[in-house]
Amino acid sequence: MKEKISILPNEPGVYRFLDASGTVIYIGKAKNLRKRVQQYFVKPENLTTKTRVLVSKIADVQHTVVESEQDALLLENNLIKQYQPKYNILLKDGKSYPWICIKNEPFPRIFLTRKFVRDGSQYFGPYSSVQHAYHLLDLINTLYKLRTCKLALTPQAIESGKFKPCLNIHIKKCFGPCIGEITQQEYDAQIASIKEILKGNTGTLIREYRKTMQEYAAQMEFEKAQEYKEKMELLQNHYSKSLIVHPSITDTDVFSIVFEKGNAFGNFFRLHGGCIIQTLNLHFKLNIEEEQEAVLTRFIQEIYQIVGKGEEILVPFLPDNLSFAKNIHIPLKGDKLSLLELCTKNAKAFMFQKMKQEEIKDPEEGKNRAVMALKEVLQMERIPLHIECFDNSNTQGTNPVAACVVFRNGKPSKRDYRHFNIKTVVGANDYASMYEVVHRRYSRLLAEGGDIPQLVLIDGGRGQLHFAYDALQDLGLLDRVKVISIAERLEEIMIPGDPTPMFLDKNSPALKLLMHLRDEAHRFGITHHRSRRTKNQITSTLTSIKGVGEATQQKLLQHFKSVKRIKEASFEEIEAVVGKKMATLVTEALRPREN
Repeated sequence: MKEKISILPNEPGVYRFLDASGTVIYIGKAKNLRKRVQQYFVKPENLTTKTRVLVSKIADVQHTVVESEQDALLLENNLIKQYQPKYNILLKDGKSYPWICIKNEPFPRIFLTRKFVRDGSQYFGPYSSVQHAYHLLDLINTLYKLRTCKLALTPQAIESGKFKPCLNIHIKKCFGPCIGEITQQEYDAQIASIKEILKGNTGTLIREYRKTMQEYAAQMEFEKAQEYKEKMELLQNHYSKSLIVHPSITDTDVFSIVFEKGNAFGNFFRLHGGCIIQTLNLHFKLNIEEEQEAVLTRFIQEIYQIVGKGEEILVPFLPDNLSFAKNIHIPLKGDKLSLLELCTKNAKAFMFQKMKQEEIKDPEEGKNRAVMALKEVLQMERIPLHIECFDNSNTQGTNPVAACVVFRNGKPSKRDYRHFNIKTVVGANDYASMYEVVHRRYSRLLAEGGDIPQLVLIDGGRGQLHFAYDALQDLGLLDRVKVISIAERLEEIMIPGDPTPMFLDKNSPALKLLMHLRDEAHRFGITHHRSRRTKNQITSTLTSIKGVGEATQQKLLQHFKSVKRIKEASFEEIEAVVGKKMATLVTEALRPREN
């Protein structure tokens, strides 16, 4: 490899790495081929983990010299699409986007399609939301009476009377070009207006409609005036839903991109006349560590291959080697900055949508992502594969209990759940109760040689967290276990020794995992607390009856199932279960309470 690298030219070009089987595994561009390729073959400790894996598989290198960096960029992009190398940035959105097509034919049809056919037809789009494309078609079909049939409407066929009027003509949804009810010139005037709508130039169209409406009204032709008024209102209502940024921001493209665990998620806005008239999202898989600038360049390239180049470009940071983009800058304030922030917000929303879809398709992947995210946000040395969460429950100091739920690999391990009846604490003292259950739980695990979790979560505020911390400290576990708490009101994450609570993004997989733990501990604890409270109430009601022993109580509860049913039962029904003497004692004790 060193010999091959030594003879590479010091010129711009594209290089291709191949593995032992001759498969292309990586394609890159370079201003200087020899210098760029040499950067891979250095000491392994100077490379990232994924790049080391790539280099270990390289068996051969090929190259192509080009005239300029721009040519290298274009060639690299084409070769990546051809070979789909394992270690390159790969576009994940393989779907074709919908377009609105104005067919190249006499009396053109307008319809939605995902196929771009170069037959002279005009295409508008693409649209990242098929619903938006359908809404536009609905608007057009409401405003204009177009044909939907596939008839060959040649002048000869129309003049010969070859066609008969269809249902759409009868219900006045089509002007009937097939039977000569509208001329080609009149029909084309409709198409010209529709093109303006699809381009986003609705202001001029609305002004024309208003002028025509006023002219018809002055001529006392109120039905035609009303028709243009309705068209004007339809256009205004539809485009009022678009985001108005500022009238001065015209013909501007906005790109934003966010990165998450080997993936990049991009959002694109196109503005015209102050309105966002087009949006697109793309998802890239980063198989080795790539510079963010290079990924942004690839994103802009992909978008412009779909929609064509724009005049002005707004970006969060400058891309790498994008020589064709002359008017490109990073906004620092004002409406353009607000627009870029909105674009970034949409990129994040797209990221969370994709991640959620991946979790649905592969739940295990979603759990692993949440655990890894938790390790990162809490800056833990070890991955928290084993997490335990504690929650206290009591009713005005009575029946105090606690619950411990266990998650392994991001999933509930219900066989490891434990209940605790508070033994050493009198009254409603959540702090002391927390110390007791945490100390009992881990002193027992230490004695039995059980698994100690990497993370302990406390449902509560700083008080409960402090006492849980003390319990772990007394057991000498703080070097093995990280302890945090989560407060329910604002989902604050509190860490011992840090006076400022941590607030995670509401859509963060780490926060969702912590909330799942907290909610599960609460559910498990409340269930046990209710069961114990009910049992105590039943027991206290029956045991307060003098002369009624435990065996009689069990017979009554087994037969009637509850104290309420015992109260409602007749003397004869109770007598049949426990005899006349016991029935007399029970009814005399319970009936006065009922009254």
